[in-house]
Amino acid sequence: MKRRHLLQLLAGVPTATALAACGKRKASATALKPDARVLALGDSLTFGYGASPDAAWPVKLGALTGWQVENAGINGDTSAGALERLPAQLSASSYDAILIGIGGNDMLRGVSPAATRSNLTALVAQARAHTSHVALLATPAPDAMRAAIGSLSDAPVYEEVAKSGQALLVANVYSSVLSDASLRSDRIHANARGYEKVAQQLADQLKAAGWR
Repeated sequence: MKRRHLLQLLAGVPTATALAACGKRKASATALKPDARVLALGDSLTFGYGASPDAAWPVKLGALTGWQVENAGINGDTSAGALERLPAQLSASSYDAILIGIGGNDMLRGVSPAATRSNLTALVAQARAHTSHVALLATPAPDAMRAAIGSLSDAPVYEEVAKSGQALLVANVYSSVLSDASLRSDRIHANARGYEKVAQQLADQLKAAGWR
């Protein structure tokens, strides 16, 4: 938006309204094409551990959106592992959007938070060099007691990395699903209904962000 037009907007309407107008224009401009190729990079939660392959959230997200969502989730993978395999993935194919959901195993294995943050930052940077449509799916900090009472919350590192790397933060999706015992196959994985919930919440947030 040109500076003169922005000043006119701010002079003639309330600030919140002007910002909303700008946000809507930006959202419309960044919508993905209906058959977009999307890479889902992650660990067992992306793979769909605890359910059949056709119940994994990348499959369900593709059905909801019409996008071609490639499931690049690997059981047990860490942020370091994802960082090691992403360059080959990007050199082999072209993607319109990249969804990154990794780091849960880092926390379970006691990887230093600084190392995880560094790896996530590098993953976002590599993805952003490939496409402007990059989203970071926040993973909850492992906490058996909070899981038992249905009160998991996202690890703060995801918001920090998304903000610094100019990626879209997908917040409170894994946390909300894994907080519900009826949507889990075990204490850290979803079941088929859970992955369906993940896909729907993810689709809703991406739509709100203007990707659809």
